[in-house]
Amino acid sequence: MNAKVYFTQEITAEKVLDLYKIVGKELNGKTAIKVHSGEAGNQNFLKPEFWKPVIDHVGGTVVECNTAYEGERDTTEKHLQLMEIHGWSKSFEVDVLDGEGPDLELAIPSGKVIQKNYVGKNLAAYDSMLVLSHFKGHPMGGYGGAIKQLSIGIASSYGKAYIHGAGKPDEMWTADHDRFLESMADAAKSVTDYFEGNIIYINVMKNMSVDCDCCAVAEDPCMKDIGILASTDPIAIDQACLDLVYAAEDPGRDHLLERIESRNGVHTIEAASALGYGTREYELITVE
Repeated sequence: MNAKVYFTQEITAEKVLDLYKIVGKELNGKTAIKVHSGEAGNQNFLKPEFWKPVIDHVGGTVVECNTAYEGERDTTEKHLQLMEIHGWSKSFEVDVLDGEGPDLELAIPSGKVIQKNYVGKNLAAYDSMLVLSHFKGHPMGGYGGAIKQLSIGIASSYGKAYIHGAGKPDEMWTADHDRFLESMADAAKSVTDYFEGNIIYINVMKNMSVDCDCCAVAEDPCMKDIGILASTDPIAIDQACLDLVYAAEDPGRDHLLERIESRNGVHTIEAASALGYGTREYELITVE
């Protein structure tokens, strides 16, 4: 059965909320709202005011996790300070999930590369999740979207190194590349299983640089904004974003595609699809 992916070309804070409502799924209990806090110096990340209407409507807690590399988000103290500077904690309740250990270990019995995922222990406080993703390029994954937010985004600092290293944290930057991508797909499955599918995904195709929001020095966006997508299927929504990039006639498209293709970015979607927690087959439903 095809997944439903809702799409609008109008990129506003209000449209994000509209698409959330159109998905028509109730997020029960206490909701974790996963955002990207933005590395210090990054100019492309989507700011708190852009997400504010949907976050206020859901009434959940903004969550993040510490990084596995040096920067302004590799310790809880620095990360919380940056979230204050960037305006997250001024507007919302904020929770750094791995702010203090021990990590919560999620089993992945069917994982192709890794059979466990390490996430912040505070994840256990939540019953549902809203995953807010900025779709763009990525220096290692090729692209960043819903699957990356579920995997690297939710993983603890140690868990990020574990995924990057395909189960060997000390090989974080040297592991086989496709096994790293497959590990991301594995880790994402553990989070969807944990919440038993009680998750909504929103991807925003705006400020599309070849670089991630984790880069302190990032390239400026290379192509025009495309729109907002929403779905209950993390695989379908990422596939739809890739398809929209390929279909674009923007002159900057090829630069973004070179980043995605040179890192074999689609393999994350292939690996996720093989695990069966979503589908690459979707119906794109345009919302005016």
